[in-house]
Amino acid sequence: MAVRGTRNIPTRARTGSGGGGTRVRDLRGGACAPPGGLVFAEGDLVVVSGLPGSGKSTLIRRAAEGGVDSQDARERWAGRLPRLPYALYRPAVRLAHYAGLWRLLRTGRSAVVHDCGTQRWVRRWLAREARGRGRALHLVVLDVSPEVARAGQRARGRAVSRYAFARHRRAVRALLAAVESARLPAGCHSAVLLDGDAARSLGAIAFTVRSTGADPDH
Repeated sequence: MAVRGTRNIPTRARTGSGGGGTRVRDLRGGACAPPGGLVFAEGDLVVVSGLPGSGKSTLIRRAAEGGVDSQDARERWAGRLPRLPYALYRPAVRLAHYAGLWRLLRTGRSAVVHDCGTQRWVRRWLAREARGRGRALHLVVLDVSPEVARAGQRARGRAVSRYAFARHRRAVRALLAAVESARLPAGCHSAVLLDGDAARSLGAIAFTVRSTGADPDH
């Protein structure tokens, strides 16, 4: 992608984005993650997006408080149906993932969400939830090459079909292009761009209680 190096990319406020102060923080190109990790306001929602195999599940499990990882649902179903191809029970995995996410959202707690399938409708759903509770939605995008993502799939022993991977690549490419040009998805307050090195150096995705009107420090 064209944008590299540590910098903030100011963005214009968009309808439903939570007003001014929206921004993109680019931590790619050899940058180190903030010592305290990424810290958001209590009650906010964070979506982690990227190619299959890019490290979303690894990041959520290692660094996130209150993470909702679709891989958890997949592993539960794989344990029940070890002999069946994943394609046969993928709909059940997705349904279980979104049902668990819906239950968590009902509690009003903060959440870090695996962007399962890089679905726009999920981000729109989460943006509405955040807006309804008077909180913000944030985006964390893992920017790795298709080759690295494929290697990640092989390492976990679960490769994505060529057709599905091409679809994911188009979706992630469009998302990165929008964020890099300071056009955050509707309803998104901020975004952070990570490459593999920055993701590995990230110690935490955390939430903290802040005074009224304070802007989360990414």
